[in-house]
Amino acid sequence: MDNAVEIKPDASRPGVLSLSIKERSALYAAYMPFLRNGGIFVPTNRDYNLGDEVFLLLTLLDDTQKLAIPGKVAWLTPAGANNNRNQGIGIEFGADETCKQARLKIESLLGGALNSTRPTHTM
Repeated sequence: MDNAVEIKPDASRPGVLSLSIKERSALYAAYMPFLRNGGIFVPTNRDYNLGDEVFLLLTLLDDTQKLAIPGKVAWLTPAGANNNRNQGIGIEFGADETCKQARLKIESLLGGALNSTRPTHTM
């Protein structure tokens, strides 16, 4: 894991995750545009199952405002995965207005990078 991503799990609330992405390249690597409502990869060594409901507090780049995103686990990368991929989960954003705004903000920050063929944490 690099300094571009900061994860702060809340041990008292296992379904709540906090993720701070500080660089555009880290956002590109974590964003999951192929999910219906968009989503984001969160490095974690906690055990989750597909379909688990989670709540993500996401901070993007230099913005001090946290985006509160409810979602479900839609991707699992276990420890020791192929190609030395980071262990973690992909969270599909919910369908509510808050999640739509988060997706629009991420896609606006990424701009043309969305069409890149560079590898990500998931694909």
